[in-house]
Amino acid sequence: MKRMESCKRVNLCALGGGGEVGANCFELSFGGHQILLDCGTHPKKEGECSLPAFDLLTRAPEAYIITHGHVDHCGAVPYLARMHPGVHGYATLPTGRIMDRMLHNSVSVMETIAKERGIAEYPLFEHSDVGYALRFLETFNYREPFYLRTPDPVEVQFIEAGHVLGAASVLIRLPGHTIFYTGDICRRRQALMGGYKPLDKDTQVDTLIIESTQGAANDETYRTYIEEIEHLGDAVRGVLMGGGSVLIPSFALGRTQEMVNILADLQERGIIPTVPIYTAGLGRAIYELYDKFSDHLQPHAVLRPLEQFERLGDVWNPAVVERLLRRSCIVVATSGMMIENTPSALIAQQMVQQSHHGIFFVGYLDADTLGYKLLNAPAGTPLQYELNRPFVAKVLENVRQFRFSAHATRSELAAVVERVKPKNVVYIHGDPEALDWMERNTGDGRETFVPAVGQTITLEA
Repeated sequence: MKRMESCKRVNLCALGGGGEVGANCFELSFGGHQILLDCGTHPKKEGECSLPAFDLLTRAPEAYIITHGHVDHCGAVPYLARMHPGVHGYATLPTGRIMDRMLHNSVSVMETIAKERGIAEYPLFEHSDVGYALRFLETFNYREPFYLRTPDPVEVQFIEAGHVLGAASVLIRLPGHTIFYTGDICRRRQALMGGYKPLDKDTQVDTLIIESTQGAANDETYRTYIEEIEHLGDAVRGVLMGGGSVLIPSFALGRTQEMVNILADLQERGIIPTVPIYTAGLGRAIYELYDKFSDHLQPHAVLRPLEQFERLGDVWNPAVVERLLRRSCIVVATSGMMIENTPSALIAQQMVQQSHHGIFFVGYLDADTLGYKLLNAPAGTPLQYELNRPFVAKVLENVRQFRFSAHATRSELAAVVERVKPKNVVYIHGDPEALDWMERNTGDGRETFVPAVGQTITLEA
């Protein structure tokens, strides 16, 4: 352990996720070792630009740790495995299974984009690369101490993070320096997932690396989760009673499974009419894993049978969408931020041309995305839903956002900092305004850092 005596000083380089939300990947260097925290792609970028800045790696990392299965945290793992064969990864068991589904789906999506838009770099990796990478992925239970396969053993624990199935924060114990990386965390109980579980109060943490997604959102006027469900129910009922259909753009992992069960409950309670609820392919595949790992859901969660929800057809065929919207229904479809050429965008393209439908966003919207533009655009604004296709004017005015985010509010993030009481706080995974609020309001008396992509910071215990 002689080489590890110098771990009071740790270097962190943001390869992605610094000053932004996407391509999360942070290199920790200590005692001659290098490991990665998360290894994701950027949902708003394409080709090699969507990857973390792997060119900054001076040598192969000895290990990588994945907090959860969203592609902005794990989507670059097969590319990393192609660059550096045999590197070992670590995740919770549900996350490992989810990664298998998400990464194979990423290959299929990239193959489609390559054909549609001629991006020569796609796919960035093949199905065989996914299989190879996952052969070196080891999975562990929450709170179960384990050691990385590094020349000097590094002790790690996964801590329940809420957020989505399998999501974990990461506690790393080095000689003389303890690091806590939150990943994406959610404090409140959702319909299916429980909230994050705090570290034991006697755990001494030197460096806290904390997400800041909701740092810019004032949560003092937020409704409770139950109140938000009731408000959503009122909005959905109004559309359906008027003969329209409802589109709920939703992330395939987490938000889709939560929303369809919330909607089913509203139907069972007679709050909204009983109409078909449609879901799409990847959301259904992940739903099967929620069923398989139902013991990871909160104790009182009611997970309806997947067969209760209709399968969405080929929405790339306009005739399919036209038939779908002839009768009132509810569609829960990816992508949650309504990226162009995704099912939610293709359905919205027809919905916005009529006034009796409703489009209700239920999660985080990046300001550069189609979803954000649609939400904030006045009637008559032309927007593009399919790349290389004509813009479509927005007639529909009933476009709203409900707060079902699976990220902790800024007050809850501030409470995490106060409870952990670290010497150093590193703010990541947030827009500049969010990061600024977090540093100004939770950094007093601490060494604070807001690293940009490509920047290396030094953390002293």
